[in-house]
Parts: sequence; C-alpha cells; structure tokens
Amino acid sequence: MRISVKPHLAVPATLIIPLTQYSGELATTAVQELSALTGQPPQVFRQGFRARANEVLPLFYDDGESLLLLGLGGNPGFAEVLGAFRHLAHQYRHLLTGPLALSWEHGNEPADYASWSEAAVNGLGLGAYQQGRLKTDTPPGHPLQSSDSVLTVIVPEQHTAEVEQAVRRGQVIAESQCRIMDLVNAPSNHKTPQDLATWAKASARENGFRAEVWERDRIEREGLHALLAVNRGSEHPAVFIVMEYQGPGAQAESPVALVGKGVTFDTGGLSIKPSTNMHYMKSDMGGAAAVLGAIETAARLKLPVHLYGIVPSTDNSVDAKAVKPSEVISSYSGKSIEVIDTDAEGRLILADGLAYTIRNHHPEVVIDLATLTGSTVRTFGYHLGALFSNNDELAEALFSAGETSGERLWRLPLHAVYADEMKSDIADIKNFSGRPMSGAITAAKFLEFFVGDHPQWAHLDIAGVAFGDSPFASGKVATGFGIRLLLTYLMNRRLDK
Repeated sequence: MRISVKPHLAVPATLIIPLTQYSGELATTAVQELSALTGQPPQVFRQGFRARANEVLPLFYDDGESLLLLGLGGNPGFAEVLGAFRHLAHQYRHLLTGPLALSWEHGNEPADYASWSEAAVNGLGLGAYQQGRLKTDTPPGHPLQSSDSVLTVIVPEQHTAEVEQAVRRGQVIAESQCRIMDLVNAPSNHKTPQDLATWAKASARENGFRAEVWERDRIEREGLHALLAVNRGSEHPAVFIVMEYQGPGAQAESPVALVGKGVTFDTGGLSIKPSTNMHYMKSDMGGAAAVLGAIETAARLKLPVHLYGIVPSTDNSVDAKAVKPSEVISSYSGKSIEVIDTDAEGRLILADGLAYTIRNHHPEVVIDLATLTGSTVRTFGYHLGALFSNNDELAEALFSAGETSGERLWRLPLHAVYADEMKSDIADIKNFSGRPMSGAITAAKFLEFFVGDHPQWAHLDIAGVAFGDSPFASGKVATGFGIRLLLTYLMNRRLDK
C-alpha cells in the first residue's frame, strides 16, 4: 500500500471518516457535517449510526463513489483507533479495493493527528494479514497488500510533516508484525532453530544490522551448557543468535539488550505435555519473535538507539538422549541447576542467554521476553503480559509503553520469599518449585538468579498475549505482541535522555 499525506484530496477515492462517540451518540456538529457531505438526512446519523467501537456504516452514491463511517467508541486511545481500523480492514475488505482516503476533518478532530494516523495505518496493515500460504488453493490476497493500493491521509497542512513520519512508522511496524506473525504461526516442520537463524541473517543483510549465528561447536566452546542440555533430545541442532543494531548518532549510547526465548516446538520433553493443544506449542518462540521483530523494525526506522538482540534457540523433544528429571546440569554462569521438570525448559535457555549477555555486552538495560508459563495465562488470559523487574523506573517505563502502545503489561512481585521455592538440596538452584502455585513468579525468580546484581532487568512473560484467541482468526493465532511495545519503550527512553 502506497501512502501519502496531504491537506486535501486531489483525486476521487473511497473516503474513510473515523468518528468518536459522544454521550452515546454522534456529536451534533458531526451529524450536521455528515448530513451536508453525504446528502443523507440527519436522522441517519442520529439513529442508524452511533459511532460505537468498530461500527461501520458504508454509504454509496449514484456515481459509484462511496464513504465509510468508522466508529471509534467513546474516549478512544491509540489501541482503540488501531483496533477499529484493523476491524475495518479485516471485515470490509470488499469495500477497500480502490483508492482510499482517510479524513479526520468532519466533526472529530483527533487528540493527536500523528498518533491516531499511525494507529490507523498500523491497524489497516494488521487487518490485511492472512494465513493459508501452505494451502493448495492459496486464498486471494487482501486488496491492501496490493502494490496498486493507495491511501491518502488528509490532515491540516501544519500537521503534514509529523503525520508523514507517523504513518511510515505505522506501516513499517505493521509489516514487521505481519512477518513475525508468519514466523510464529509457521508449523514446526517449517520452523527449526536453523530457520530462525536464516531469518535473522536475511533480515540483517537487508536492513543493515549485524547477525552472528553460533552453531553447536561454538555454543559448546562458549559454555552454554543449559541450552545444550535442552537440545539433547532434538535432531535439530541448537543455535545461539547474536544481533546488534547501532543507529545513527547512537555510537556513545549505552546499549539495551533484548533476550528472547526461542523454543521452536515444545513437547515438554520427558515431562511430556498432554496431547490436547500440544500443536499450539509451535508458538513457544514468541519471545524470540518479538526480539527479531524489534531489531528489524528499529533498523528499518533508523532509530538512534544501540540494541543487542540475543536468541537462544532449540526445540524441546523426546529422545533417549533427552535431559531427564533429577539431572543436575551446568550453565554459562557456572551455576548448577537441578532439573525437576523438563517442561520448564525455556527458563534454562534464558539462563544462559541472560548470563552471556550481561557478562559480554554490558547493557545498561536488559529485557527478556518469553512465552514462559501457563500461570500467566491463567492470571491474565489473552489480555495482559506479566511484567517483573528489579528496577521501579524500568518497570514504570515498560508499563507506560504498554498503555500507550496497547500491548499492555501488569507488574507482579519479585519478593525474596519466592526464591525459597527454588532452592535445591543438591544444586545451586532447581528449575521448578514442584508446586502448582505462583508459577509465573517463581519462574521469574529463577531468571533473576542468573541476572545477578545487574541493576536494570525486566522479564516479560508473554504467554497468552503472543499467541491466543483472536477476533481476526477462527482459532488461536499469533499476535505480533512485543514489537510495538519495545519500540515505544525505546523511543520514549531516547526522548527522556
């Protein structure tokens, strides 16, 4: 889709008019303007269309022109605007086949032209996303994905420069989110650790960041023993992906490190999962996907930040060589780990990823992301990610970024008493408490053990929000969660310096 920003519409197009609900209905000024614009009597807008969230009213004219009224609901923010435009693209694709124009001018001035325009473009891009690439009969492409698709965003002239930047940002983020959704949705036989490595290297070449992939010999030489232990049951060798992006003017910046869990399929190992819904475990690399997408997007937008992206990747399979409950394994940090449950494997590979990152790259901030525990899903469902941090300012910055971006988080405690649950009689720590309670917290305490005294660390447990039920698919599906959240955090952090 080609997007331009102009103060007026120069060519005929299907006009999209987003409208905010006011006291349960449209504002009087909006009713009057729409009646004059469309020739429809005022009661059409007073009774037939109330601008409820995601409500759409198509209007057609004798000359073939059309107009789409899009409801944003009452008091909308970024997430609500994005959601409404995503709904429009998903449900009304048949009305989006020709030139399009988006106008904020009709009785509904946005709180922020740039932010709302970015949300609209991001929503349209996500709404055009489709699965089904492996079907024999490939579904027809969405009209918004065509190179012939054109959108004009109409804003007052004094806002055109900022809106141009915003809509490009919205489009780039949507494109990366869709690429990452493809990756997370891919079946396990199309997504091995080597496939993640190939993806990272191809993106690095195309977008101007560095990507280095360690194979087994290098992993063993470096001492990433916890990663290798999880990989023992797999026929696909583990990889360790190290990415670095240094944006313009960021040479002197203290780096931010993003560490993502890259388990490409999780059977649970010998502590095997129930067969029901095991097929969804193709999504257990959602944390790695967020890191890959964030690095790629930062590079495409040329953000003035210094980033490391670290992805330890393996699958967790069942084999005679697979790690067994009761084993004591070593780790990159030098600490020993008693394996109580082989289905608590994600924290093992993150233990190596975190310890390596802190020791070798000296980041000012470390953020790990992982689809780590069912406990988080039972607590928050598919609506919130769990946020843990040893730093209040970092926690507040991430929480705020979540509220702004619509990829919301809620902070949970890291009280010292939970570390007692992870004490082992025979090793430095055990990987599972053995008790069916406070699972997300004890998993975070396990990771904190390998963070050591680093003063700015956050752990985001994104199980449930990275892959789950969606109004835009018939079953569970990838969401692209984490990319916009991380980009918002990074941009805010840059502004605060």
